[in-house]
Amino acid sequence: MTEQGVRWTAENVLALAPDDASRKAGAKLGGAAPWSQIGGSASGSVWGLCKGSGSTPYRTVVDLAGPAYTCSCPSRKFPCKHALGLLLLWSAEGVGEPAEAPDWASDWLAERAGRAARPPAGGPARPADEEGARRRAERRAARIGAGVAELEQRLGDLLRGGLAGQEQKGYAAWEETAARMVDAQAPGLAGRVRELGTIPSCGPGWPARMLEEAALLHLLDRAWLGVSGLPEPLAATVRGRVGLRASGEGEAVRDRWLVLSQYDSVSPDGRLTTRRIWLQGRTSGRPALVLDFGPPGRPPGLAMPVGLVLDAEARFRPGSGGLRADLGERFGPAVPSSRVPAGVSTGAALEAYGEALREDPWLESWPVVLGPVIPIPGELGWQLADEEGTTALPVPVSGSGNRSRSGLWQLAALSGGGPVTVFGECGHRGFTPLTAWQAGSSEPVAVN
Repeated sequence: MTEQGVRWTAENVLALAPDDASRKAGAKLGGAAPWSQIGGSASGSVWGLCKGSGSTPYRTVVDLAGPAYTCSCPSRKFPCKHALGLLLLWSAEGVGEPAEAPDWASDWLAERAGRAARPPAGGPARPADEEGARRRAERRAARIGAGVAELEQRLGDLLRGGLAGQEQKGYAAWEETAARMVDAQAPGLAGRVRELGTIPSCGPGWPARMLEEAALLHLLDRAWLGVSGLPEPLAATVRGRVGLRASGEGEAVRDRWLVLSQYDSVSPDGRLTTRRIWLQGRTSGRPALVLDFGPPGRPPGLAMPVGLVLDAEARFRPGSGGLRADLGERFGPAVPSSRVPAGVSTGAALEAYGEALREDPWLESWPVVLGPVIPIPGELGWQLADEEGTTALPVPVSGSGNRSRSGLWQLAALSGGGPVTVFGECGHRGFTPLTAWQAGSSEPVAVN
């Protein structure tokens, strides 16, 4: 196996589990007793047969470069408990020396390698119908313009009628407006409208938050109506925020990417789970946001344990504030990091967010590694203070997308009153911590 001496930790493996039940079941299969024909290859894969309730053992294979999994068990969870158990056995050095894979494992690995090397389907691209594309773009722009006009009227009605009755009116009216934005082919506007409709149920202080979001939505409407006169970087941001896909190829960056954080959020209607994975280039220092999505009842398929480093190419999407990226070719298995990412002061974090807002006024937050900082609980709210204690950032503890109070106490316990390094999202409501490193340790701890 590639770099056999470099192993994932048990925490890295269990972070892949789709839920607590899988985590517990996988831990029970992390010993050698239920396994046979265990092996691993020099190219970065492991396999084994796991005894189940039936007479035929389950065939389990893991490609560490993905990671990717296959198993003959009937489970619909991804990865299943057998894949987790096999990885735990491997992390405990229970796989042995590199060996040749049996047919049932090599066939799947070869098929996977073939898919990665296969050119895009459809053969050579046909010459673009530029005139047809232009007409389609004009028709869509007209639909979006009509949708924007309707949305502006809806926002005007909201302000004229006041916010006091929004709790009683409920979410249905906003869902209807969002559906109208979908009809207008502006999915970005539809998403923001749905978020606006959920604010009255978010607890104390919701009128101020609703007014803020309505103002940002109005700003986006006005920007779309005047998009032709905007500088191209800002115009690309507006088009992306409205829901138009950026044209052209994005910048491709090969680096050793450190996984800083991974967490899931569920859409207001409960139909979609979004997994946000934050990466940082070891050489470039560039942040990258990788998104994956899961349908109802199933988690997203992409999973990257915090603390791993992968040598890969990331292709950044145009008009995404320089953050959104898709992972391309990977050049080996992911390995645990042996060092803590360098942190910046709270003042530098605010400056970075301010610079990002110049390119994207609708950006809610910017990824930042703070350190060294000290978490400070307080009656009026939590803070993360620089080690000298001269400046600090507030930490929100309630509302959509923020960390729970129990997670903050976990951070305080990790600190023990001393400095820690913290990765999180710095925005207009403060700093949301996601991952922390204790002084003198390279082991990341998720703050949730």
